[in-house]
Amino acid sequence: MKNAIWAGMALLSAMIFPAAHASPDPQNRTEHLPAAPYLQAGAPTFDMTIGQFREKYNAANTTLPLSEYRAIDSRDDKSNLTRAASKINENLYSSTALEQGTGKIKTLQITWLPIPGPEQKPSRDKAVAYIAALNRFFEPMLSDEQSMKRAEELLAKGKGSRFYQQTEGALRYIVADNGDKGLTFAVEPLKLALSNP
Repeated sequence: MKNAIWAGMALLSAMIFPAAHASPDPQNRTEHLPAAPYLQAGAPTFDMTIGQFREKYNAANTTLPLSEYRAIDSRDDKSNLTRAASKINENLYSSTALEQGTGKIKTLQITWLPIPGPEQKPSRDKAVAYIAALNRFFEPMLSDEQSMKRAEELLAKGKGSRFYQQTEGALRYIVADNGDKGLTFAVEPLKLALSNP
């Protein structure tokens, strides 16, 4: 199970940030993953810190709590972002990238590491419940049923894809499906621009 935890953290890191150098370890599960085509320099932030988010999220989702986010060592990272993760259970994590200086959120992610066998369906169901809760947090007009439907639709559209994105208003939803290596769902703010008449 420790290997699954480390693999999950490596997958999160690979999804959020491009590698600073090639890994000498050929067994590295994230070795062939492309750099995430999101979180570009100058990307907008949500107008809240991770502490503010967690407090509001946990108040609204008492049965699906998020533990405190812990910083991930990123000394070799040149992106000027702070990374942090929160372990939900052995195969489910939430992670974030924060703007340095302000601590405001650039992305929030849920990563599920599939476990083979009879526990896979309940494990996936829990991941989908967290994804739906994240949808509801950022789109509070969605009912529980609508947010579950949206989560399932997004996951179905992104199934088998290393990068699928869909925009809803000022939000971008991202699904990165790496099969048995894990699935990541992300929500990010979009920079809105006025169109010329």
